[in-house]
Amino acid sequence: MVYDIMGDIHGCYEEMIRLIKKLGYHIHDKQISHPDNRKLVFLGDLTDRGPNSLSVITSVCNWIKKESALYCPGNHCNKLYRYFLGRNVVVSHGLETTVGELEKLKDKDYRHISTLFRSTYEKSPLYLILDDGKLVVTHAGIRPTDIGKTNKSVKTFVLYGDITGEKHPDGRPIRRDWPTKYSYNCTVVYGHTPVKEPRVVGNTINIDTGCVFGNRLSALQWPEKTIVTVPSDQPYVEEKFRPFDPYE
Repeated sequence: MVYDIMGDIHGCYEEMIRLIKKLGYHIHDKQISHPDNRKLVFLGDLTDRGPNSLSVITSVCNWIKKESALYCPGNHCNKLYRYFLGRNVVVSHGLETTVGELEKLKDKDYRHISTLFRSTYEKSPLYLILDDGKLVVTHAGIRPTDIGKTNKSVKTFVLYGDITGEKHPDGRPIRRDWPTKYSYNCTVVYGHTPVKEPRVVGNTINIDTGCVFGNRLSALQWPEKTIVTVPSDQPYVEEKFRPFDPYE
């Protein structure tokens, strides 16, 4: 199987559709197909911050349901899931934009979106092992010794990266630069931390090129390892593209 792995969408529906079409896919009804039998892979953070999270949810979840695409969740997906369950989550850091869209829906439509997203989330793996183990797709990263495992520690890492438990003055979690520490026998493709250009360190590739912050939406084609991008329609926010924290 050949794949097209898309970075963090964050509610940027129009850019997502443009990139999908640029990759050669045909969108019809609730399914998506490619003439060369390629398959889309979404590495999480479908929603929040961007202008049209609900359209992203509806499209992507239906494609996954029809087995036209694959998906593993990100930290924003996890938070939205807990929100739909009625858990006590803080509606901030982008969730407020998705909640704003939800509050405009009729009850029937709200229930439909909630059920669709919760079902997709509950059936999704923490990360994806593809191409006979040659490719691992995860939201924020994974340690090589954790590939194949699904415990609580693994879940924290794949959703949030290598966090220290401390925070910067602006509230951002302090994260270690994990790709510089580990070696991999497979290729690990991830997102979570915005970068201006796809970042390659060893056998790891970060493809979150900050679409919601005005840069680009990117996809990595596998096994070719080529990058396909479309420009963002959102305002550019320079401070979101900070250098990685030094590994402590």
